[in-house]
Amino acid sequence: MSNQVTTGKTPVIMQVLPNLGTGGAEQGCVDITAELTQAGATALVVSNGGPRIHDIARAGGTHIQMPVHSKNPLVMMQNVGKLKKLIQQYNVDIVHARSRAPAWSCFRACRGTAAKFMTTCHAPYNFDNGAKKLYNSSIARGERVIAVSRYLADYLQENYRLNHKRVRVIHRGLALEKFHPTAVTPERLIRLTKEWRVPDGASIIMLPGRLTRWKGYHVLIDAIAKLGRKDIFCVLIGADQGNTGYRLELEEAIRDNGLEGHVRITDRCDDMPAAYMLATVVISASTDPEGFGRVPIEAQAMGRPIIATDHGGARETIIRGETGWLIPPSDAQALSRAITEALSLDPTQRAILATRAMAHIANNFTKEKMGDETLNVYAELLEEKLTGTGKLHRKKQRNALNLKTAAE
Repeated sequence: MSNQVTTGKTPVIMQVLPNLGTGGAEQGCVDITAELTQAGATALVVSNGGPRIHDIARAGGTHIQMPVHSKNPLVMMQNVGKLKKLIQQYNVDIVHARSRAPAWSCFRACRGTAAKFMTTCHAPYNFDNGAKKLYNSSIARGERVIAVSRYLADYLQENYRLNHKRVRVIHRGLALEKFHPTAVTPERLIRLTKEWRVPDGASIIMLPGRLTRWKGYHVLIDAIAKLGRKDIFCVLIGADQGNTGYRLELEEAIRDNGLEGHVRITDRCDDMPAAYMLATVVISASTDPEGFGRVPIEAQAMGRPIIATDHGGARETIIRGETGWLIPPSDAQALSRAITEALSLDPTQRAILATRAMAHIANNFTKEKMGDETLNVYAELLEEKLTGTGKLHRKKQRNALNLKTAAE
């Protein structure tokens, strides 16, 4: 096994995140759990629970429930002791925190143990005082820090003086066997068309996300009103998560603009690949920069025209003028113009855009690529642990470090 480092045991990696819900961080955790299991490592996941616990089990991982979601200082300190016990019990090699509150507990829990500590930064965090900036800084304290975009890497280096040698940019990736036009059956499209009550012959404009102001739903409603067209049907997908005030504001805007029957808010969609296939145009109208943003890569993987705001991670996932449109944030007029352009594409132009977009995603944003690059970061830290040095040695191939049982 030349070019492989023998660990003497099966490597144990413990990922820690607040909850196992439906977000991008949670999906990444599930995907990496599967990659670790396939590579012969032991994958532990610590969270406060959630609907995706069963996905961790199916991926071959072990879930341990703990209130690591809490921002209560007392609970966070109690978590330090609990995490340290887990590190010792399972002989954990690497603790990988995916959020700020868990990162503080993990950072302290790793002290006095042989475990390496690393983090992933999924979003830029706002701060208006020193205390908030200090709290946010936990995500930058890893011996390696994964940023899910170059935008986030720059954010971390500028705001937390993070040495660039500790940063690894690893874009999120998709399961192309799920997000591909041929994976969606006609039956699924028919079922969703009936559920949404789509008018016959209407062009469908879709904005999926969480129903929060910064996702820009109100900007899209304004843009639809400016279009003045009756041949479109706009679907806003997103649960309000208790923010009923914003939903009521959107419903009022729909009424005031005479868009009843043309704009519909739906709390959720359990079949997003089918939703993308129904869409004529997909929108990501975030008013604030997103750390990455899954909607643009999902839309492109499905061969759909995507219009997104020109900041944050979208600049890295959309090729301007080739696979989609990038427009100024909070600019309903620019969004209206881009929608008009997208709707005016003829079948040949749509096919060319789809081919470019799907190839772009297949080459750059797959879960396999994300998995390989993440396992390479684990390999770096395992090598440092074995050699007792902090010297960086970037591996170029996933198999450069043996993540299987050393006895082999």
